[in-house]
Amino acid sequence: MAKFLQMPIQADKIGVFDSGVGGLTVLREIMAHLPSESLLYFGDTARVPYGNRTQSELLRFVRGIITWMQGQGVKMVVMACNTSSALALETVQAEFDLPILGIILPGARAAAKTGRRIGVISTVATAQSNAYKQAILEASPAARVWQVGCPDFVPLIEKGRIQDPYTLAVATDYLKPLMAANIDTLVYGCTHYPHLNPIMQRILPSSIRVINPASSLVSAMAKELDVLGLSSNSKTKRQIDFYVSGDPTQFAEVSGQWIGFTPDVQPVSLSILEGLAIA
Repeated sequence: MAKFLQMPIQADKIGVFDSGVGGLTVLREIMAHLPSESLLYFGDTARVPYGNRTQSELLRFVRGIITWMQGQGVKMVVMACNTSSALALETVQAEFDLPILGIILPGARAAAKTGRRIGVISTVATAQSNAYKQAILEASPAARVWQVGCPDFVPLIEKGRIQDPYTLAVATDYLKPLMAANIDTLVYGCTHYPHLNPIMQRILPSSIRVINPASSLVSAMAKELDVLGLSSNSKTKRQIDFYVSGDPTQFAEVSGQWIGFTPDVQPVSLSILEGLAIA
């Protein structure tokens, strides 16, 4: 397939996208460690969750989102979504003429450096792809890896039900096979899952080290920006724009608790995204 639209000359923002609020865990890390960079965040809340989507569906979604982001002037795209990274990253990296980073490889490398008995919790699609297992074993062939798909987590987080007793019960059930395997390291294989930290701390023993791949991803971003000469040296206040394909008000209400302020969120029509995906 031919390359999609090229970057505008004035491209100066980093585009970050996820199916919903999960990617805010990545955005929060970028805000903390790359303070000069202007950002554009897109949550595909009209089509959340991604974890039960087919690869062809995800490719269509991702192509539309990245093409739209190029029109908004992004210089780099960050897939703050493990499912997209597992099933669509390599394809769109070959199709688009701008740097596109995924989250799985940085997270897998961090896990391989941390432990030898590694559990990964993720969406069902990410678990079935074996993307984390393959990347961890490539970095550390002696490691052992257990994966658990957790289909209920994303809907519960998107609905703000983190402190719901049902969420604790579901999390306990998902973690049982990993605890039985005596893991020493747990990877959050979905960017939504760091929002569950208060729940995880009630279940996991302190001996298990938790990997949030967002931290490693931001380190990789900084290196890529530097190598490509795309780092911002701006001294002016950076701009952070928020867009969603669903309800902007609901997203603003839920997201404020995790980024420290209530964002001004703008809608993007699904018809626009779908049109760009097939253009």
